[in-house]
Amino acid sequence: MTIPSLELQIQSLPDNPGVYQYYDKEDKILYVGKAKNLKKRVSSYFNKVHDTAKTNVLVKKIVTIKHIVVPTESDALLLENNLIKTLQPRYNVLLRDDKTYPWICIKKEPFSRIFPTRKMIKDGSEYFGPYTSFKTVHTILDLIKELYPLRTCNFDLSQKNIETNKFKVCLEYHIGNCKGPCEGYESLENYQTQINAIREILKGNFKESMKDFKRMMIDLATNMHFEEAQKIKEKIEVLENYQSRSTIINPKITNIDVFSIVSDEGAAFVNFLQISHGSIIRSHTLEIKKKLDESDQELLELAIIELRERFKLLSRELIVPFEVEVGENLKITVPQLGDKKQILDLSTRNAKFFRIEQLKQLQIVDPERHVNRIMAQMQKDLRLSVEPRHIECFDNSNIQGTNPVAACVVFKDGKPSKKDYRHFNIKTVEGPNDFASMEEVVYRRYKRLLDENQPLPNLIIIDGGKGQLSSALKIMDELDLRGKIAIIGIAKRLEELFYPGDSVPLYLDKKSETLKIIQQLRNEAHRFGITFHRDKRSKASLVSSMDNIPGIGEKTMEMLIKHFKSVKRLKLALENEISDVVGASKAKKIHDFYKTKE
Repeated sequence: MTIPSLELQIQSLPDNPGVYQYYDKEDKILYVGKAKNLKKRVSSYFNKVHDTAKTNVLVKKIVTIKHIVVPTESDALLLENNLIKTLQPRYNVLLRDDKTYPWICIKKEPFSRIFPTRKMIKDGSEYFGPYTSFKTVHTILDLIKELYPLRTCNFDLSQKNIETNKFKVCLEYHIGNCKGPCEGYESLENYQTQINAIREILKGNFKESMKDFKRMMIDLATNMHFEEAQKIKEKIEVLENYQSRSTIINPKITNIDVFSIVSDEGAAFVNFLQISHGSIIRSHTLEIKKKLDESDQELLELAIIELRERFKLLSRELIVPFEVEVGENLKITVPQLGDKKQILDLSTRNAKFFRIEQLKQLQIVDPERHVNRIMAQMQKDLRLSVEPRHIECFDNSNIQGTNPVAACVVFKDGKPSKKDYRHFNIKTVEGPNDFASMEEVVYRRYKRLLDENQPLPNLIIIDGGKGQLSSALKIMDELDLRGKIAIIGIAKRLEELFYPGDSVPLYLDKKSETLKIIQQLRNEAHRFGITFHRDKRSKASLVSSMDNIPGIGEKTMEMLIKHFKSVKRLKLALENEISDVVGASKAKKIHDFYKTKE
């Protein structure tokens, strides 16, 4: 497979947070970095000479850029840490040690302790995080401590030790920070209820705890303890902004392979994420060209077998978007919600971004193939008999029935063909009648094309609902073009597409390229029509006010329209400003005319 040029790889990068990886000509990892905006960050390496010799040498060695898109910047920070520790890139120094991000641990023991830690011990304890700073950890622990008095000692508070009075309460009990479970002053059941509430806070489900906080704040305010109430309010705000879990690291998901697929007419893109000990340690996206009309299930099964073979994957559980058959002794999980669904969504997101990058690169390198692909997609989406290589879109424009005009814009091969755009002055319709106006312009347009033996479009789009479409169809019947040219109407409100003889509209995916091109056509027709309408109104008002000025002809009027834009501006203009446009003698006539009129 030919590697695209670096310039092409950078041009097709997304503007999203993520982690980028640089590889050399032998496909060895050189560097891993994080970015809030992948495209901007990676571009910055190549558009300047760097201060350090090490970075300049690194840039010269880069041949391939890979990346993983993640939801947030903090996720990028965590993923960068994972990948550097797993891949040990040559040019990364800072994060190659064994230092990890902090977690909050709920210890598995009677009267569980809650504390921060950098080490995860598999003894049944629960770990929440990781967090990108200890400041966040301490803020959360302070919140918990204020709301729930918990023990801080490390005594073994077994039932036997409590009953034999092995331990005595400490200072924490006397100052009110602990309820003294070591001497049996607090029951295990009551303590465990608090731990359950804290567990929900750490998961991000803190509705009940928020109610407790708010109740406490109101009580304090009622009793005139406003400073304490303000402190509780600040804690509530911190809690509301607290993000509980990262998609990138999750101790509940371990040694699992995640596969997702995104496909179009010509190819499928399969993304694979490898999860080890709760962390993403590898991401790869595979492009599969479609030879026959293979289903997504068939393509995903082939890709899973190939990727597991290529990367020597040994995990026994696969997360996939739908059921697949890839051999026995493998657990296939199709998550509908929860942590596993989040990680599957992340994989799907990366497959989509990879597809977009390939399409961007194709558009730059092989524009003809890109156009062919879009035309084939539009033909399929719009249920047409031929590819819509030549599309024309009509729009009416009038304000309160004045100066009615219409516009016809033309797209060829999915792009505007501005030399073929046409304006129409409505001649036969009195007042604001969109249906009659549509009949007139469609008739004039295609009568002329037929008379001059000009090529007809493959698709006509009418900006409007069923009414405007019916008016256009009436003319198509009159000109004997019904069935020879496809015609649809688009209603603005819900982007509904109406077809002749079908009362149920077609709704396209909001992100589809077909809908985007139709919207671009409609917006271009609207812009072109409105511009013409404004010019006509402006010219009409200027002409009407200048008809009585002796010695001022049509060309002078046009020059003044272009320059001053409105009659009001012209009236306020100084004589020397007008003379700069039409000369001194005409300027004097115009200036004197308005002065006399005043």
